[in-house]
Amino acid sequence: MTIPIIAVLCGGTSSERDVSLGSGRACASALARSFPTQLFELTAEALPAGLDPARHVVFSTLHGTFGEDGGMQRLLDAGGITYAGCDAESSAFTMDKTLTKQAAAGRGVRVAKGVVFSAAQKPASEALVAELGEQVVLKPNDQGSSVGLTLTENLAELAAALERVTPGTWLAEQRIRGRELSVGVLRGTAMGVVEIRPKSGVYDYTSKYTKGATEYFAPAPLEAGVTVSVLRAAETAYAACGCRDYARVDFILSEKNELYLLEINTLPGMKETSLLPMSARCAGMDFTALVRELVSPALERFYAAEAVQKS
Repeated sequence: MTIPIIAVLCGGTSSERDVSLGSGRACASALARSFPTQLFELTAEALPAGLDPARHVVFSTLHGTFGEDGGMQRLLDAGGITYAGCDAESSAFTMDKTLTKQAAAGRGVRVAKGVVFSAAQKPASEALVAELGEQVVLKPNDQGSSVGLTLTENLAELAAALERVTPGTWLAEQRIRGRELSVGVLRGTAMGVVEIRPKSGVYDYTSKYTKGATEYFAPAPLEAGVTVSVLRAAETAYAACGCRDYARVDFILSEKNELYLLEINTLPGMKETSLLPMSARCAGMDFTALVRELVSPALERFYAAEAVQKS
């Protein structure tokens, strides 16, 4: 039986490159405690040289465009390379926040009212206020790490935010005020609920990646019944979008105690202090054990394919 090398991919070309580099280095270090491991730092939208489908199993920490939207996954599939995480179809699907919300809503998960539009055909601010109210969340429909996120309080702020949108597809949502929650899902089973409390009141890029800017509570201090509801909603949303192996599901619990899905992140930040590892620690799993579990389904697929080839 071949002992595969775990090929950790990081870097990439998206706006989340720096986040990915941190995730990749942390995961490569942890995986090396259990498996032969090789770190690949990508600078182009292509497979790195040296990947061998007979020797490598890929563990990707590429965040954002190309890494998380099915682009890399399609190249891996075409190359016959086994990889951990969601397949190309579910990666592309969950990168689209609107499709994700529609699929989850179809299974009974509550979502905020929203309007999706292209930058070339953006609606009038007055029309959005009539549809969603004055307090609006404006964000790219297919980016992570809160890139491009704007929260508006009135018509004037929304009009100004619309003037700043860059080319692409955007999502305007009714703003739900409440407690931000995050749940890791491993092989379809939710782990712990983490509560996120940004000191600025907004969990934007700065709050996510500035040390000390946000407090995290793992497990989240919720009533037992609410915790169960969050865990079940995470599993439902994961299944509705066809996710595989693992993902992170984010919610907001409104001031009325109503749970709303925010998004599903199929390749979330993966440093020891990231949200998915926090969720795993609630379930008694440290970082080394977590990354070992994250890659395990891919190893099973690798060995199954090898057995078929030898039979």
